[in-house]
Amino acid sequence: MTEVKVLEGKDLTRIERIGAHSHIRGLGLDDALEARKSSQGMVGQQAARRAAGVILQMIKDGKIAGRAVLLAGQPGTGKTAIAMGMAKALGEEAPFAMMAGSEIFSLEMSKTEALTQAFRKAIGVRIKEETEIIEGEVVEIQIDRPATVGAASKTGKLTLKTTDMETVYDLGTKMIEALTKQKVQSGDVVAIDKASGKISKLGRSFARSRDYDAMGPQTKFVQCPDGELQKRKEVVHVVTLHEIDVINSRTQGFLALFAGDTGEIRTEVREQIDTKVAEWREEGKAEIIPGVLFIDEVHMLDIECFSYLNRALENEMAPILVVATNRGITRIRGTNYKSPHGIPIDLLDRLLIITTVPYSEEEIRMILDIRCEEEDVEMSEDARELLTKIGKETSLRYSIHLITAAALACQKRKGKEVEIEDISRVYSLFVDVKRSTQFLMEYQEQFMFNEVPGSDEGQMME
Repeated sequence: MTEVKVLEGKDLTRIERIGAHSHIRGLGLDDALEARKSSQGMVGQQAARRAAGVILQMIKDGKIAGRAVLLAGQPGTGKTAIAMGMAKALGEEAPFAMMAGSEIFSLEMSKTEALTQAFRKAIGVRIKEETEIIEGEVVEIQIDRPATVGAASKTGKLTLKTTDMETVYDLGTKMIEALTKQKVQSGDVVAIDKASGKISKLGRSFARSRDYDAMGPQTKFVQCPDGELQKRKEVVHVVTLHEIDVINSRTQGFLALFAGDTGEIRTEVREQIDTKVAEWREEGKAEIIPGVLFIDEVHMLDIECFSYLNRALENEMAPILVVATNRGITRIRGTNYKSPHGIPIDLLDRLLIITTVPYSEEEIRMILDIRCEEEDVEMSEDARELLTKIGKETSLRYSIHLITAAALACQKRKGKEVEIEDISRVYSLFVDVKRSTQFLMEYQEQFMFNEVPGSDEGQMME
């Protein structure tokens, strides 16, 4: 069997933007899995959050696999927010894959292949391996450069020490380049991977902590390592099965992950990878981390996709499936039959159903307070009261959208905080669904392709 290659993970600096759910930090539960009224950005929906907390605990304990949960409720009742809260509460290590139901119809691959890839993105593999590293404090770096350009390669010596010993290492060209790139200097504590030659700067030695002129306030200080310079260290990588699939199915390897052109992956490749991962599990080298696959707007899937989900959930390596919908009794896509939430009865029978309810006026006020803080908008008490009333009479989403618009109106009049006049101004500029519908009803004859009964043009079109 061909050897399975694994991608080593690397942390990337994230650029945070304010999104619809960027204020959510978790599910807002206490240790007894009871939902707090307002915590971690979550407000209300206490019964739904408690239920999600129980599912989350079972995922963390590894008790269940191949279970599915349905979040059902009206639009704007926090279904996606609960799913995002679950993702945050799971932590960085457990994979959380997210997709919309309509996505699979726009991809250049079959529907079942798109769902298979989504399932495998939600299954993580924690791989353990032992590597030899050299860890110590840099005493001195000597680099000998040739007198004439291109005459000979650079050579050098690196002196490393621990509290117990000190050793001098000869450096080749690649190691000199790596040290220069990392800007390693005497007094730094470094770790060098013997197999790959990768150099990691751990920080500055405490012995150099008095050299304030040579460093900034962000400089990290660490103790000089003790014991031997060469140590055996267990390194843990967490990758998803989909990443391993892509690396082993493409000639360009892991670059396909960044190109996004993963294409169809052959069944034979997946079977080989599953066999190899099973071997690693038996040897204790790897363990499976079942994650969560969240499919929003699940009613957009058709009967073929639902049949596939039924089969995929029976697989022993299936993740936890969380689906969300805002539909009532509606037609199952691809058939002429109607069903609750547009999901076939046999799949509904497998789902644990969590319902969400509309927010109360008090909860709308708390959510608006959180959003004002997240969007860094100063708003007066009267303006918040008015915005809450608008949210109650129209929709929560509409009132949230008015926050930044009102802040810009306030900025235009050079005000320090948003007042009632700013809310009134943007309320008149941007109409909500009810007022838009009212406008259409009044001026329906002037619109094209109008189908409201009673209008002459509508009858002519028919």
